[in-house]
Formats: sequence, structure tokens, C-alpha cells
Amino acid sequence: MISLVKRALHISGASCLLLCGIDGSAMSQDAAAPSATQQLPEITVTAPSPIVRRKLAPSRTPARIARAAPGRNREPTPQAQPTPVAAAPQQGVLPIVTDQFATVTVVPNEEIRRAGGATLGDLLFSKPGITGSSFAPGASSRPIIRGLDVNRVGILENGIGSNGASDLGEDHFVPIDPLATNQIEVIRGPAGLRYGSQSIGGVVSATNNRIPDALPSCPAAPFQSYGLPAKAPLASVQSSGCATVETRTAISSVDRGVDGGILLDAGGGNFAVHADAYGRKASDYNIPSYPYLFDQTRPVNGRQPNSAMQADGASIGGSYIFHGGFIGAAITQNDALYHIPGIDGADHQTRIDAHQTKITAKGEYRPDSAAIDAVRFWAGATDYRHNEIGLADPADLTTLGVRQTFTNKEQEARVEVQLMPFNARFAEVTTAFGLQAGHQELTAPSPDDPGTLFNGLWDPNRNTREAGYVFNEFKFTDATKAQIAGRIEHVDLHGSTPNFPADFLPDGNPQVSTARNLSFTPKSGSVGLIQNLPGDLVASITAQYVERAPKPAELFSRGAHDATGTFDIGNPNLTIETAKSVEIGLRRATGPLRFEATAYYTRFDNFIFRRLTGVMCDGTFDSCGAPDAELKQAVYSQRNAIFRGGEFQSQLDISQFYGGMWGIENQFDIVRATFTDGTNVPRIPPVRVGGGVFWRDANWLMRVNLLHAFAQNDIAVIGETPTAGYNLLKAEISYKTKLDPSYFGAREMTVGLVGNNLLNENIRNSVSYNKDEVLMPGIGVRAFANLKF
Repeated sequence: MISLVKRALHISGASCLLLCGIDGSAMSQDAAAPSATQQLPEITVTAPSPIVRRKLAPSRTPARIARAAPGRNREPTPQAQPTPVAAAPQQGVLPIVTDQFATVTVVPNEEIRRAGGATLGDLLFSKPGITGSSFAPGASSRPIIRGLDVNRVGILENGIGSNGASDLGEDHFVPIDPLATNQIEVIRGPAGLRYGSQSIGGVVSATNNRIPDALPSCPAAPFQSYGLPAKAPLASVQSSGCATVETRTAISSVDRGVDGGILLDAGGGNFAVHADAYGRKASDYNIPSYPYLFDQTRPVNGRQPNSAMQADGASIGGSYIFHGGFIGAAITQNDALYHIPGIDGADHQTRIDAHQTKITAKGEYRPDSAAIDAVRFWAGATDYRHNEIGLADPADLTTLGVRQTFTNKEQEARVEVQLMPFNARFAEVTTAFGLQAGHQELTAPSPDDPGTLFNGLWDPNRNTREAGYVFNEFKFTDATKAQIAGRIEHVDLHGSTPNFPADFLPDGNPQVSTARNLSFTPKSGSVGLIQNLPGDLVASITAQYVERAPKPAELFSRGAHDATGTFDIGNPNLTIETAKSVEIGLRRATGPLRFEATAYYTRFDNFIFRRLTGVMCDGTFDSCGAPDAELKQAVYSQRNAIFRGGEFQSQLDISQFYGGMWGIENQFDIVRATFTDGTNVPRIPPVRVGGGVFWRDANWLMRVNLLHAFAQNDIAVIGETPTAGYNLLKAEISYKTKLDPSYFGAREMTVGLVGNNLLNENIRNSVSYNKDEVLMPGIGVRAFANLKF
């Protein structure tokens, strides 16, 4: 089916996605987790927390806005009438979310198009409190939030987990491409309890319209009447049809890259359909200087060796839309073939050939009930597989082949019910509760030495999880509200691993794999308070207690892990990890000065981490301690740790200039992470500070920003080296305008140029395992064009 979509849209590795908002922004987001955008003027929709309302700029279709209105009229509307929609705020306005209990970072559609990151980690790299793992820049970079990664950061697409293998290895890609994404939110704090304790560090939520939750809106279509009164049911039923198309294309100089996508949305009567496809391709990227810090003998031609990539994907979905709700499903295919930079990757010509097929469904029903406001569900099933390809012998090109295979078959579902608000005298109380369940089967076999004990990274294993959660919001006044939330889950894990000696050195006794059947019951809770203050200020404070069960890789690993250059040894005796955290924030979303400031403190009991022992190994445990071994032995261990830090960002409109507005913006973030004995937690981001100037009007946006990262010298005792600081200079100019379709075919166009690393600095990412061998891309320019039809 996916291949038919690609052929029908006639794109060769470079096209396809969606969009059909009246103002040209994303038409639809996750039904229960709509997204935050700029704040001028404000409307309200349902937020990531099931019962919180988030203030948004008017970037939805009228039907979408009406659906989310909290005080809707449940009486049927015989004839829906168009609802006027205010103009969208100018591009480049800093989006600040003020009605959440913890910081929410928003990357709206227009910013995604301008930034052009090929991965979520690249796209979020410079956001306060966030960076990317940058194992393979442009191909494999997973978001890191406040120094926490993989097993503590959830990644979602339309409310369902990405369900690839990026949390199982730093070299594994995240199967969500920004080309196919309309908005990204990084959610911290209590709202993360909705998705599971594995999101203890935060949730990166990407949304698109692959499962439509409203009929498309076609501007200036004379036969269309999709607008609804402000107090109408979820959607009205139209008999006329409508279709919109968007194309997204770009080229980049630093890697000779080309990418593009095309999105189609159509609907009529009770049905809405969506189809999209995308593709990108890039060669080895340019670098400022020699990449290898500790080996000066290898020839390099001004490019990072073995860093080329290509990826493509497509999706088709549809929904049945009725008075009071919708139900829909989609099938999506994601494919990637990318190379792994670094000395070992270049020597062995290592590349990863990854494929994911995902089926998702979601729906919402708002009954005519005095007790129930809405019932929502999400479900997904994923079949993921990638082959790690390389030379068994770098000197023999005939040994090229599959060195290891990772598979992940995963299913998950979530259903939640939101109750109507009721007056409890002291406050208006709104409650939402949900149930979640999932099942996962993992394998990581290798064709090398089949049947041996240490074949692959782990033996086949599986896990199941069930959970329930509840959110209660108390609205004391229009200026004061509080939230109490809780979650309990049960996790069963089944796998096997040998009993290693206590010193993790071979003792001459044969190793035997032992079956492990483990169960955990994590419990979590949070409380929060939001208070509106004079001057359009909003203050918040939250406290959380979160328990996390160990994940399969932490329990069952027992083999070579080429991505990290380690021989990983899991620990089946790991216990539940506990985090106790407090966060305070102050925000302002309106007026000439917009800002948010956050400070946090988190204490981990039994923090799980990969501990380097100082022993070297090869492909088997018996080789550990050998003098010529190349892999660092790493044992999953637990210690108490403390994370503390803060983030700040602001934007100030100074004055009118040549018909537009010019101003300044700045940012700062810091995270300090230590074990309770004072030693450093490994791979923590550096202190960063940045600022810049901008000018914008209704059509143009111009911006120059400099981000300075200080040197990172707070490193682990074993196996980590200091990282030098850097200056990252960026500049951009973009132009957005309406077009006359009778002359140009398209109704709207956005074009622009973006310059990255304009100082051509040597940039190494302190959180990356291969930072001493991989430089970030050098100076480059990206040109992009978006057309809406």
C-alpha cells in the first residue's frame, strides 16, 4: 500500500506531507494533546495533561476550535455557519505556554520548516534544556532533556510511542522525520505521567494529520462550509468535498543534501483522508578540520568519513467524522539507510539499514452526557527491523555483510475518560483517568558465531506493561488552579543472561545463560500549582515522585555494543529507580517582553547508568582483560544521584523599524549532575548562553543568533574526556506570502535561506559517545521552499 502511495504521488525520494489549516498552519493535532503555539490572541484547547486547557494562537480550523471549546452546546446544529478566525501571529514569535504546571517547549510548524533538522535531536539541539545525542549527525540523534536520555525520555507520534530501537542503542535512528511533522512539543513535569514512568525526563511529542480529526478546510472554496459556531459539537457533516496539497522541499550545501515531501488532505461528507510521502538524501558532510582527536594518521578529505545517509517514508490514513467525535486509522512506513561515523565505523564501512511498519488508530467521542466530557483512545502496532552492515575484516572487502540485526515487535493502547467539571464549593474540579497497556518482543541476533552464548547483544526477550492513571484539576479562581495526579503500573519482563563473577572478570568457569522472570510495580504521583500574577506573569510550582522499572537492555545485555564501543553487561538484580523532583517557573506570554524561567532539583535513588569498569573486552566475556581488547567493559549499575539546573529564554520587541518590528532574544541553560559521593554523572550537556537580534513583519523574518557552549570539564572518573567549548552562529531570512491560485497554482508560498555554523567552528557534543571522533557539520547554507495548494 505504501509503495502505491509513493507511485501515485510521483516522488522519487523527495516528497510528501500534509497541511490544510485556514491560516496555513497545521490543521490537526493529537486529539487529547493539542499543541501550543504563539500567544496572540488566545483560545483554548485540550492540553497534554488530559484535563488542562492550554492557551493557543488561532492556528486551527474552525471545526477543530469548536470541538475543543470547553463550554460547547450539545444540541445538534442543522446548518453550520462559517466562524471568523483571527489572523495567525507573525512568524518568529517566541511561543510561551503559561497554563501548564511545568515547562513545555513548542516548535511550531513554520519553525520546523525553517530549521530543517533531519532528526528530532538535530531540530531540538539548541533549545534551552534540550540537546541531541548526535551519534550520527543528520541521521541518528535522539533528544536529551536536562541530561537525561534513552530510557528516561519518551518519544511519541500522535500520542503513540515511536517504537523503534533508538532507546536500545545510540546509533539507532528515531523513526519520526521532521519532514512529516507539523508540530513538536517537549513536555516536562506531571503531564509525562500520562505516558509512563519511562518518560521520567520528559516527553517529545510530534504531531501530524495522518489520522485526521476534522474535515479539511479549503480557503476561498465557494462550496465549503466547514466553520462551526463556537459552541457547536465536535464536527458537522458536510456533503461537499475539499482537498488541499502542500509540498516541502530544501537543499543544503554542507552535505549536498536534498529533501522534500508532499502532503494531501481531502474530505467530504463524514470522511477525511490523508496521504503523505517524504524523502531525503545527503552525502558525507563537510567539517572544519581533522575529526579524530587521538589518531592523526588517517586520511580525511575535508568531510566526516562515513556520514552519508538517505531516508524515505509514506503514510495513508483516514477517519470517519460524526457529530460528537471521530475514529480513524493510518498505516505508515519509515525506511532509512545511514552510515555510522567514527574510526571503527569508517574502517568497517558500517551502515544501518532500517525499516519500520506502523499501524495506528485513535478516536474521540463527546457524548451528550451530564457526567462524561470526552472518551478518547489511541492504539498502535509496530514491526521494526534493522540490519547493521559492515566489514568483518576491514582489510578484506569480500567480508561485507550483516553483523547484527535488531527487531522490535510492539503493541500499545491507551484509553482515557475525561469527566465534566463539577462544583466542589471550594473549587471547580475536573477529573480524567486512563488505562494503558503494551507488549514488546526484542531480538538482537548476529550471523557471526551463531548459537554461541554471547551471540548478539542479548537473547530474545519480551515484556508486558499495564497501567492506570488519574489527573484531578482544581480551579479555585480564574487566577489560581492546582493539580494532583497519580499513576500505578505493573511490568513483567522475561529474558535470560549469564551469572557473571562479582568482579566481572573471567574465572575459568563456563558461562551458562539463566532465565530471568522479573516483575516491578512502579508508583508515581505529582502535585502542582499555577498562579496568575500582575503584569501578565504566571508562576508555577510542581513536586513529583516518580518510580521507573528497569528496561530490557539494562537487565539482559551481555555482549558487544559497537555503537558505544562497549561490552555491555546487564544486571538482573536492578531495582526500581526513584526520582523526587521540584520545579518552579515564571512565565510571560503576552506583551513586548515574552519569557520563561525555570529552576529544578531532582534526586534519584538507585539511578541506573552504564558504569565503565576500566576493563577491556572483545566479542566474548572470556576476552575481558586481554591486553589487545578494544571494547570498554560497561556494567549497568545503580547509585544515588542529584540533577539540578535551570533554563531561561526571552524575546523583547524593541520598536518599529521600516514597517516591521525589531528586537532581541536570548537563552541560557545549565544542568549539573553528580553522584552523592561528588563524582560526576557521565555525558552531561555543557552550560550554554546565547542571544541575537531579529526583524519581522507580516511577510519577512530575519534573525541572527549566537549560541556559546562552555567547555565541559565535569566528566566521569573513567572513560570520559573533556570537551572544548564552541560558538554556534546562525542566520536566517524567510519570506511568506499569499498567492493568486489562478496565476501561480499555489495559494501560499514560504521561501528562505538559513546559514548554520557560520564561524565554521569545531563543534563536539559532550553527550555523544563518539565525540572525540566525530565533528558536527561545518559552515553550510540551506535553501527551502514550501507551497500550499
